[in-house]
Amino acid sequence: QVQLVESGGGLVQAGDSLRLSCAVSGRTLRTYIMGWFRQAPGKEREFVGGISRSGGNTAFIDSVKGRFTISREHAKNTVYLQMNSLKPEDTAVYYCAVDLTEDRSFYYVSRTRNEYTNWGQGTQVTVSS
Repeated sequence: QVQLVESGGGLVQAGDSLRLSCAVSGRTLRTYIMGWFRQAPGKEREFVGGISRSGGNTAFIDSVKGRFTISREHAKNTVYLQMNSLKPEDTAVYYCAVDLTEDRSFYYVSRTRNEYTNWGQGTQVTVSS
């Protein structure tokens, strides 16, 4: 019933920027916690950042703090990952995820894979040096 579709990936040079979009469709009647994960070849999928139901709280891993931001447009059920000052080590498939768990705090940000319930198909981000 709930589908997530990522877009915006591509090939860029180090120092460039990209904005990823995640569109959520389905019969959702409220905002949900949204997160972004990434997986490089041969590596484990890792949390990158997330945004609370309120839209006012975000969380990021240290390696992207100050470079990545997350925002949401509730009316469109869309979440964005703005990636600036990209580095080759940011190269990965990026996945959007939603946490549909009941009774999450309006201000909580899920950070682990098993908290998220639905996943998009992924979009490739490649940063060349």
